[in-house]
Parts: sequence; structure tokens; C-alpha cells
Amino acid sequence: MTLEAFAVSTGIVALGEVGDKTQLLALILAARYRAPRPIIAGILVATLANHAAAAALGAWLTRVVDPTSMRWGLGLSFIAVALWMLVPDRADDDLQAKDATRAGVFWITTGAFFLAEMGDKTQIATVMLAARFDDLITVTAGTTLGMMIANVPAVLLGDRVVKHVPVQWIHRIAAVAFASIGVAILVQ
Repeated sequence: MTLEAFAVSTGIVALGEVGDKTQLLALILAARYRAPRPIIAGILVATLANHAAAAALGAWLTRVVDPTSMRWGLGLSFIAVALWMLVPDRADDDLQAKDATRAGVFWITTGAFFLAEMGDKTQIATVMLAARFDDLITVTAGTTLGMMIANVPAVLLGDRVVKHVPVQWIHRIAAVAFASIGVAILVQ
């Protein structure tokens, strides 16, 4: 496990997740079900599954794409995600409040998070980070921790977090981080 891959993966995804649709989904689930443990467990399981698949794709790409094309593709992809970070997300669906068991809340959360992450910027970032570092396990662990760092407070503190965090500044910082990595890859 490389510390650089873990730290970069954690930081990039934690920053990128603030204000993301999955963080908004965490807020909605927390407000609707008021059951933080199964929601947090569902987020963890969905993220591990989704990001492991994304990291596997990134690791596979490093084996089938020549190094020069990979470098240009990664560099430009990081810059594209930096620009994407500046576009605010909204939650796609308004979940219906219903009486649900803890197991029901867990499965609702797991399914909703897994689907919400499909094609999301943090999933794309996971693919790129795995291709950059060629370390499936470390990148998956880092991106999953980043998701948990961003989403657990959303579940535990609900909308109070969003009222006190300048989301657009977090997005700008994340955009600068993505762009910096992209430029660094291109000039190597």
C-alpha cells in the first residue's frame, strides 16, 4: 500500500464529494429515516462495491493502453473533472418516506448509493486514480474513506452541515486539486 495513493485518493474524493448528489442523497436518507447506522453501513457497502469495480477498470486500462496515451488521457481527464467540479449537483430522486426496518433502510441506502455513484465524478476519479497509481486496493480504500469522510457527517448532522460549509469553495478547492494533478501528469 502506498501512502501517496491512499492519501491522494482519500483527499480528492472527500473534497469532490462535498455538495455531490450522493452527499445530498445521504442528507435526504438521514432526514427521512432517522436511522444513521444502517444508512452509514449502506453507504460503506455501496461505495466499496462501486469503487472496487471502478478501480479494477482503472488498473486494467494501465495494462491495455500505451503509457503515452494513458498519460495524456489521465491528464486531460483530471482537468475535465476539475471543470466538472464547478457544476453543482442536485439529488436526482426524492425518496418516499415510509416505515422501514433497519434492514430495509440499509438496502434502500445501498441500492440508491450504488446507482447514484454510477458515472458520478467520484467514480470517474476512482478509475483515474487507479490508472494513475496502478494500486487497486489502496485506491479503493482511499476513495471509500474519502466518501465516508464526506457522507458520515451529512448523515449524523443532517442539513446543519450544509448550512455552515461554503460548498462552492470546497468545489473550487477540489477543482484546483484535480487540475493540478492533471497538469502534473501532462508535464511528466
